[in-house]
Amino acid sequence: MTLVILLVVKTAISVPDGVFQAAERVAKRLGISRSELYARAVAGFVEEHRGDKVTEALDRVYSEVDSALDPALVRLQASSLRRDEW
Repeated sequence: MTLVILLVVKTAISVPDGVFQAAERVAKRLGISRSELYARAVAGFVEEHRGDKVTEALDRVYSEVDSALDPALVRLQASSLRRDEW
């Protein structure tokens, strides 16, 4: 037998009337509760912005690293390019 515990937090939020009415229509069309609609919306927003911290950390790391290419590597890369007439 598996025991599953689900914690639910209730909260009150302020939403502009137009957004509220549009959300009501969407929830009705999808056949879901208002709570589920808002939970899905917040979960999607959080997921979309989850990588922000990773990006910030990578930006810090790479800003501290000398990104100049070795001159020999630059010459090799340039020599591998096809010579086209413009």
